[in-house]
Amino acid sequence: MATLRLVRDKTPMKPNMPIQLTTFLLSTGFCILLSATPQPARADITDILPQIKVSIAGVGTVHPLRNPRIKLLGTGFVVADGHYVVTNTHVAPLLMEEEKGESLAVFLRGPDGVIVRKAEKLADDPEHDLLLLKIEGEAISPLRLANSAQAREGQLYYFTGYPIGAVLGLYPATHRAGLAAIAPIFSPPPGVKNLTAKLIKRADNPFLMFQLDATAYPGNSGSPLYDGNTGAVIGVINSVFVKGAKENALRDPSGITYAIPAKYVQDLLDKAGLQNASRQGNASAELGLASTPTTRNRK
Repeated sequence: MATLRLVRDKTPMKPNMPIQLTTFLLSTGFCILLSATPQPARADITDILPQIKVSIAGVGTVHPLRNPRIKLLGTGFVVADGHYVVTNTHVAPLLMEEEKGESLAVFLRGPDGVIVRKAEKLADDPEHDLLLLKIEGEAISPLRLANSAQAREGQLYYFTGYPIGAVLGLYPATHRAGLAAIAPIFSPPPGVKNLTAKLIKRADNPFLMFQLDATAYPGNSGSPLYDGNTGAVIGVINSVFVKGAKENALRDPSGITYAIPAKYVQDLLDKAGLQNASRQGNASAELGLASTPTTRNRK
């Protein structure tokens, strides 16, 4: 008669299996929890660009006897409480036919065409080629100034303006620009024969400026250089003024673009008695844009 024998399973237990399973479940749960945690929202250039464009102005003159009446000379951007525009000093003409009604003006792109606002020079800084204009009419949404001392080489920025505006029209164009170098505005010429009175004066105050790996065209002078996430202005595009000091030894100037740090814009606002106007926080929204409503008054 066959005998039924019970055989004990002698396979050793694996005490680590429950621990491994627990670790797996915990790590999986942690990952799910981490992915579900809200991350800080960051704006994108495509999100803030429509608001940036509202603050971009063409700078030039208007002449009632000229055809066309409008002459676009460069770009500017609205600052402070919305009644002021910053541009380059060299953008504004030295002489105008005021006796015939020619006047300084800024031009804005409105839903129904070009809006003209008369302007007047309020303060300037020839040393850094910056000019502050006061414009007539209601306030326009301004841009906030960033701390330009926080700019770092390798960072990506954007600038918006009117390149070749006299030909392409008043349609703001936006370009990307990497901050290639932060260097003094003055570069010593290779020989004494290349030394001019302007270069000697520039050598007395070789302030730092931003060198960008982008090409700016005529009409871009005065465009704001800004952070694509916040919209805060880090500098002002300038090629004519800077190239005279940096590229004096070149027969054919390069396509490198330069920008004057926003620090000097703030100094100009301080000079005009607008000390805190562009530093004020504006919750509107964490985009670096002030909350002053846009106006569309036609002139």
